[in-house]
Amino acid sequence: MQIRNLLAAGLAGALIIGTAGCAVTRGQESVGAYIDDAAITTSVKARFVDNPAVDASSISVETLNGTVMLSGFAKSATERTTAESIARKVSGVREVRNQITVRP
Repeated sequence: MQIRNLLAAGLAGALIIGTAGCAVTRGQESVGAYIDDAAITTSVKARFVDNPAVDASSISVETLNGTVMLSGFAKSATERTTAESIARKVSGVREVRNQITVRP
């Protein structure tokens, strides 16, 4: 019983220390904002992978305070536009900045 309590206390301490290490990075207001941005980025990337019209490996996604920045290369203007459209439809996205370059 004491070992279980000791393990629980140790785990709780590790979580508190680990969470504090994530606080206020990249100019964000809170840990919650960082987690929300990570979820948005993950969702956008997953939708790119699911869509055959977008080459997910050629497009980078970064999110800061709900603003998604797309960069990288597309094979056509249609792919560039499709990537932007997909990103705009993700829950929590406030703005999309499309810096994707179309390869000649």
